[in-house]
Amino acid sequence: MVIEQGWLAGARRVPSPNCDARPDGEVSLLLLHSISLPPGVFGGDAIERLFTNRLDPSAHPFFAAIQGLRVSAHLLIRRDGECVQFVPFQRRAWHAGRSRWHDGTRWRTALNDFAIGIELEGDEVSPYTAAQYERLAEVAGALLAAYPALDATRIAGHAEVAPLRKSDPGPAFDWAYWRQRLATQPAPG
Repeated sequence: MVIEQGWLAGARRVPSPNCDARPDGEVSLLLLHSISLPPGVFGGDAIERLFTNRLDPSAHPFFAAIQGLRVSAHLLIRRDGECVQFVPFQRRAWHAGRSRWHDGTRWRTALNDFAIGIELEGDEVSPYTAAQYERLAEVAGALLAAYPALDATRIAGHAEVAPLRKSDPGPAFDWAYWRQRLATQPAPG
């Protein structure tokens, strides 16, 4: 996989207005999330509609509860491994919320300023698919090659950076298996 001008080659582009400039241009954290809309339902276009501010609040009771929410992620990896990109990697997507992360030296907040957000289509309890693990490893390998400040120690789950608020990607995400898949990716450069 190749990243060209902040876009993942081969990913379907669905530009989101929910982004802005990174204050310092830094990319040094890969943050993994999970999402399903409505909760527990896979497929459909609700996630894309949420990230592009086109979600119909009358289409489902849960959608009414999140009406007006302005969020995005850089990338969504669907159950079949399809990648959908909403925000170029060099821009700030709005995915981390109130979070904090220790970068090995200090505690940091405002994680959207320097994190790339990847959503896995999932609900935290259903097993993720082999296609998702494989695609995530490929994408992470490309990001590690493109952004020198990223390395395998700078990858976290949303639950790790916001433990009192979030639980994703959840207990269904097999970190050991995914890290094994990541280790099989070609070395950067």
